[in-house]
Amino acid sequence: MMNAATPLVRQSVTSLYEQIAAQLRDEALSGLYDPSGKLPSEAQLCARFAVSRITVRLALQQLAQQGTVERKQGKGTYVAGRQVRHGLDAVRSFHDSLLMQGLKPEMRLLSRAVVALPAHLPARFGGQATHALLLERLHLVDGEPIAFGASYLPRQLAALGWEETQRQPNYALLKSLDGHGVARADVAIGARLADRELASVLKVKTGSALLVMTRTSTLLNGDCCDYSVFYIRPERYEFVASCAFKPG
Repeated sequence: MMNAATPLVRQSVTSLYEQIAAQLRDEALSGLYDPSGKLPSEAQLCARFAVSRITVRLALQQLAQQGTVERKQGKGTYVAGRQVRHGLDAVRSFHDSLLMQGLKPEMRLLSRAVVALPAHLPARFGGQATHALLLERLHLVDGEPIAFGASYLPRQLAALGWEETQRQPNYALLKSLDGHGVARADVAIGARLADRELASVLKVKTGSALLVMTRTSTLLNGDCCDYSVFYIRPERYEFVASCAFKPG
C-alpha cells in the first residue's frame, strides 16, 4: 500500500519520527491496513517517508509505547487489538472464514491417521462407525499460529493422499462424499487452559487461556461427517453472530 513517497515537514518543531508516528496512528485507527492489521515493513516505511531506519524505528517505538501497535519479533508490526472475526451465522470451514477476510491463511497438516472413535463419538456418527480419519492441523496467519484443529472425518476419506488432504479444508474434502457436502453445522464455544503440548504448537505459555470451538457437521441425509475441535489463541480472534429480533 502507499508506494509513493509521503512528504514530511522537514523544517518543523515536530520531529520527523513524531510526524511519521502521527500519520501511522491515524491510518491504524481508521482501519486502513489489511484485515490482519499488519503495518508495512520497516523498509517500506523508510522508502515511503524517505527517512532512515532509525527514524522509522523511533516512530514505531512511540506507537508501541502508546499502545497503538504491537511489535512481534520476526513477524512485523500490527495494530493493537486487531482481531480475526469468525462469523457463526453461515456454514463455512475455519480456513475459508479466514480467506473471506482477505487474509492469507496457511494450513499445515501435522498428522493423518485412521483411529478408533473415542467413546463419545460413535453415536454422533450414526452408531455404526467404529473408526474415523483423524486429521490434526495447524492454522497460521502471517506465519503465526492462530489455531490447532483436530478433526474426525469419515474413514473413506483416508483414500485421499497426504497432499490432497493437506491443501483442502475439511468441507472441500467432504464434498467428494456425496457431491453436496456439509448441509448443517452445530458450533459450541468454550475455553480452556493450554497444556504443554498445545502451548508448544501454538507458541504460547503453558496455562494460557485458549478459546475452544467444537463443531459437529452433517450431510443432507443427516449423517455426521465431521467432528472437529479447534483450540484458538484469543488475542487476535473473535466469534461474531448476526441475530434478528423476533417480537414475542
